[in-house]
Order: sequence, then structure tokens, then C-alpha cells
Amino acid sequence: QVQLVESGGGLVQAGGSLRLSCAASGRTFSTVTMAWFRQAPGKERELVTAISWSDSTLYADSAKGRCTISRDNVKNTVYLQMNSLKPDDKDVYYCAAAVGYGLWRTEISYEYWGQGTQVTVSS
Repeated sequence: QVQLVESGGGLVQAGGSLRLSCAASGRTFSTVTMAWFRQAPGKERELVTAISWSDSTLYADSAKGRCTISRDNVKNTVYLQMNSLKPDDKDVYYCAAAVGYGLWRTEISYEYWGQGTQVTVSS
């Protein structure tokens, strides 16, 4: 079992930055792939970015150049740094974890989920 707790969401002006954090507990953090997804009302979750335990990363095209995922295996925390935010970035952002080595784009590939954190970008 892996428990995930996100933090860092909020309201920011367009062009601003936010750093989301996801604290994990319950299993050796260094052996899981971590990811960030986003979800708009009435839509499926879509991948923003993922990071393997060896620090390989995967980004959605919309996230490349503006978002950076990182992990701290001592603090059992994964981060999502988002810069140059746009109103279209407004969504609920979820942290997810998958046991094993790999980078997956689909929601079904991840067994564990946080409760989500709201990101709102004002124009």
C-alpha cells in the first residue's frame, strides 16, 4: 500500500508559478514510479508527467518546457514545478504511484492516488 497526500495547489495569476508536492508513505518510495495527472470536470484524467525510480521522466506535450517533475527519495516526496501558468492549466491535479519500473501514460497503470489539489490560474 502507498498513501499519497498532495499539497501546493491554489490560485495564481497567469504567467506565475506553482510547486505541487506529494508526500508518500507505506512502501519503499524509491521503488515506485510517480506521476502527476490532471483532470477537468467531466473528463478523464490525463498524464502531465511521470518519473521512474531511476529518475527517467516522461512529459505530456503540453507540459514540456513549462513543467518539471522531481523526486526526493529521502523525504519520500515528488514535486511538480509548473511555470508560465495559463488559465487552461486550471484543473485538479492528482499524484499517482505505480509499483515497478517504467513510465506509463494511462490512468489505469497507476494503483495508488492522492486526493487531488486544485490549481486555478486567473487571467
